[in-house]
Amino acid sequence: MPYDMLRTICAAENESQQYIYLVKQKSQAALDAVHETGERAIESTLIRAQSEIAHLLRASDQKATEQARELASQTANKLATQRARAEKRLEAAAQLIVERIVND
Repeated sequence: MPYDMLRTICAAENESQQYIYLVKQKSQAALDAVHETGERAIESTLIRAQSEIAHLLRASDQKATEQARELASQTANKLATQRARAEKRLEAAAQLIVERIVND
């Protein structure tokens, strides 16, 4: 009888070791699957982020270009206004000089 008990105990230990081995394999497979899924999610997120960054850069470049054109237009308008004023003042100054020369 002790021999049968020893065989039963050995068989139970063997079965338990096989079960532990299978559980470890399944756990490792599940862990590998989670890592792979996580890596794919990270790659996907990076790709989307790069796409959004590229889109935002294009949009900001367009906005900057539009603002630069608007500023150039405003500057040109101010320059034209100042030039017109200066020309009027130049004419008035020229007339004043002529009058002073003629009257003196």
